Amino acid sequence: MVTKIVVVDDNTFLIRTVEEKLSFFDDVSVKFSAMNGKDLIEKLDADHNLDLILMDIEMPKLNGIKATEIIKQKYPQIKIIMLTVFDDDENIFNAIKAGADGYLVKEVNPKDLYNGINETLEGGAAMTPSIAMKTLKLLRNPLAIKSMDEQESIKLTPREIDVLEQLSKGLSYSLIAENLFLSVGTIRKHIENIYKKLQVHNKLEAVQKARKNNLI
Repeated sequence: MVTKIVVVDDNTFLIRTVEEKLSFFDDVSVKFSAMNGKDLIEKLDADHNLDLILMDIEMPKLNGIKATEIIKQKYPQIKIIMLTVFDDDENIFNAIKAGADGYLVKEVNPKDLYNGINETLEGGAAMTPSIAMKTLKLLRNPLAIKSMDEQESIKLTPREIDVLEQLSKGLSYSLIAENLFLSVGTIRKHIENIYKKLQVHNKLEAVQKARKNNLI
C-alpha cells in the first residue's frame, strides 16, 4: 500500500528537496504540496484522502502550528510531522500542544525521514534525538511549560507593544502620544486594552508582566 503524503513549506526549493528524499522509496507518494497553512486547508477541503502531512512552522498567512491545530480538529485521522529548522523549546511545546504527531529537523536524511513517517503511521512519534531530549526536559520542568502557556495566551498588537515600550521608559501619556504620532486619547485606549490583556491594574505591573513574558 502506498502512503499518501503532503509537503507544506513556503520555500519551493525545500519542497523539492523533501520530494527527492522520498523518491528513494516506492511505497511513499507525495500527493501534492502547499505553500502555507491557508493554502493547505483549502486543498484539504477539496481532497483530504491522505495519510500524513510534513509541515513547516514559519509560513506566511497561516503558520504550521495554527494549521496543525485546525487540521487536527477537522481531520484527526491525518498524521502530522513538523519538519522544520526551528528546534527551540517554545515551538516544540506549541507544536505538541497543537496535536503534532512527530517533530523532525529539515536536514534529516532520507532513511530517517522514511522511518519517521512509518513510525508515526504505526502510532509512534517520530522525533530527531535532540528534539526528544528537549521534549523530555520540558516534561520534567512543568514550570517552564506553565510560563510558556502564559506567554502563549497573551497577545498584544504591535502598536500596543510600542506603547508598552514607551511606558516602560517612564514617559507621560502626552510624550508617548507625541513619539508615536497619536492622540493622548488613543494612547489611553491602548493602555486600557494592555491592562485588560495582561490582567494588571497599573503601569508598574504591566511593565513587569510584559518583561516576564518577553513582550518587551
